[in-house]
Formats: sequence, structure tokens, C-alpha cells
Amino acid sequence: MKTADFDFDLPADRIAEHPVKPRDAARLLDVAERLHDRVVRDLPSLLEPGDLMVVNDTRVIPARLDGRRGEVRVEITLHKREGEREWATFARPGKRLKPGDVIAIADDFSAEVLSKDGMEVRLRFSAGGAELMAALHRHGRMPLPPYIRREADAQDASDYQTVFAAREGAVAAPTAGLHFTPELLAALDARGIRRVPVTLHVGAGTFLPVKVEDVAEHRMHSEWGEVPAETAEAINATRAAGGRIVSIGTTPLRILETAGLEDGTIRPFSGETDIFITPGYRFKIVDLLLTNFHLPRSTLFMLVCAFAGMERMKAAYAHAIAIHYRFFSYGDASLLRRAS
Repeated sequence: MKTADFDFDLPADRIAEHPVKPRDAARLLDVAERLHDRVVRDLPSLLEPGDLMVVNDTRVIPARLDGRRGEVRVEITLHKREGEREWATFARPGKRLKPGDVIAIADDFSAEVLSKDGMEVRLRFSAGGAELMAALHRHGRMPLPPYIRREADAQDASDYQTVFAAREGAVAAPTAGLHFTPELLAALDARGIRRVPVTLHVGAGTFLPVKVEDVAEHRMHSEWGEVPAETAEAINATRAAGGRIVSIGTTPLRILETAGLEDGTIRPFSGETDIFITPGYRFKIVDLLLTNFHLPRSTLFMLVCAFAGMERMKAAYAHAIAIHYRFFSYGDASLLRRAS
């Protein structure tokens, strides 16, 4: 497969700069045998009692920092935790940074360059653990995706966080979860649809473009995730009873498929995943997927094509673009069924 096979034209005005209010008023493209235009608050009627929703409980940290190396301003975006004080990051401009350089962020907060590998810069911060998290909350800002052209503001501190957010560690939001409200959760409860958590600390690598022509040559950044024992038990019991597993976003799907076994059951899991799902992948766990609309030529568009079928997804995206669905992190959603 070629990366160009997953390209499409997306007008710039389809990219959402802010979320709709309330969250569950976002549009929902129901991709079944036919396409149906709905809203997210219709979700309870599209699921069945006994279905099990799996949500990502990761919490986005203020992962974007402004510092200086001498007189040069440096913008740092944390990417992946590597230790008590160490993070893999993306830095702009990063070309002149070299090991041993110190980036001053505040009077009592700095980072030393340990190494560079292409776009990635590994930093050791002057604080670690809870002290580092406190420093990020004092000096950092929400790491809005690169396709949102404005600076993050105070409202993004809540807008870019899901109602499920509990475990700090992500540097990008699991955006399908942004559509949920307490009222929608109550309606799902009343419908008899249970939910369980997994964790996948989303890294900034999720936004990196696929630069190779041959899809098989692309290498994913790894991310840390966990499937608790209670969640694995609930999934296995649901599947045994004939219920469906509904992944709220691509991040739960990726950790579920990492932990899934060939017989369709799942085990508890804690560790790194760099799973790369493309057409031809045989899904083991997830039956339905609620997800936002993704970038052209991206690993996530490849994933949804693998899940629901390439031709069906190309038709769905063409429809969404034609009638002005809102794309990407703050945009609208789609509900996909696994292709047989």
C-alpha cells in the first residue's frame, strides 16, 4: 500500500478551531450500510443494552513549554516520558540544540539536552516526579494540535480534557471522549450500556505525518498503556454473552488490540505499544468505533479504513466534507462498524 492511497482534499475551513457547546451537540456520521447524519446525543439509540463502552481515562498535561537557550527562544512539546526527570520532546527550533545545552524555562525550572535523534530531543528537567508535574502546571500550556492555528487559551484547559480524564500523562487528548457530557452518560446508563476504562497516554507522535511512500516502511512512536484486570474481565464477559465492544476513540482500540488474543479474548496488559493498524489487519476485540475525522495520509485514517473498509471510509469522508462536517480534535464524530 502507498501512503498516497490514503490522501484526500480537505478545505481548510473544515478544520474546527473550537468545540461546539454543549459537547454532545456535535454532529455524528453514522456509517452503516448507508450514511446517516445524526448528532452525538443520539448515541444511546444506536447502541444496544449489553454493549460495553471502553473509554480512555488518560489526562492531558500542560505539555508545551517556552524557554530560552541564551537569546534564542525555544518551544518544547513533551512527547513521551522516559524517566523520573527525562522526556522525549519535540523542540522548535531544534537544529542548533546540542547535548549539554541548557534551556531556561523559569528561574527555578530548566532542562538539559541529553541527545537528539532527528526531530526528537531528549531532555532532563531540573525537577522530577510530582515536582515536575507541578512545574508543568505552573509554566506549561495545553498542547493543542499543530493544525489548530491559534494559541491555547484558558478555555482550552477544560475544553481539551474529557469527562473521563483521571490519570495524568497524555500530551494529546483522546478526542472521541471530548463529546461526552454527564447528561449523555446518564442516558447511556439508562439504556443499559456499561463502560470501563483503559489508559493510553497519547503522545505527540500521533500528529506526525507519514513521510514514506510505502506504508510498510512507517515506524510508529510507542506509547504507554494499560488494560486493568477488571476491564479485561468485563470485556471477556461481554463477548461471551453476545454483547458488543464499543471503543470510544482510536486510542482505546489500539491498546485493546495490543492486549487482545487470537481467540477473541483479552488479557490484562501494562506496557508500551507501537501497534500500527492498516487495511488487512484482523481485529480481535472491537466491534464498533466512535471516532473523530482524521488527517489525510495519517496513521489514524489508515486505521479507520482498516476497521470499516477503505471504500466505505472514502465515501464517508467525501460526504462529510461536502456537507461541512467539522474535522479533527475539536470537530465532529463518526460511528463505525467493523467490516466483516
